[in-house]
Amino acid sequence: MKLIPLADRVVLKMTEAEETTKGGIILTGTAKEKPSIAEVISVGPGGVVDGNTVTMSVKAGDKVITDKYAGTKVTLEDVEYIVVRQGDILAIVE
Repeated sequence: MKLIPLADRVVLKMTEAEETTKGGIILTGTAKEKPSIAEVISVGPGGVVDGNTVTMSVKAGDKVITDKYAGTKVTLEDVEYIVVRQGDILAIVE
């Protein structure tokens, strides 16, 4: 199956959290914060949303930073995705 977002929505796959710090300290499962960097899997077509024209500025394959609590979690074939509005994306990582 495939997730196809509508309007100004974007499907993201969260990247894995680092297991160790730069200093070499190994983090346990409870010490790791949820990562905020995600990979864009698919992008909706944009269009008119709430009376405003929305042009999509992200594309599949981009790495982005999102708000920590944004979006809706969806599990598909044992993979967890998050569906967010483009406005919930804070930045593109280059």
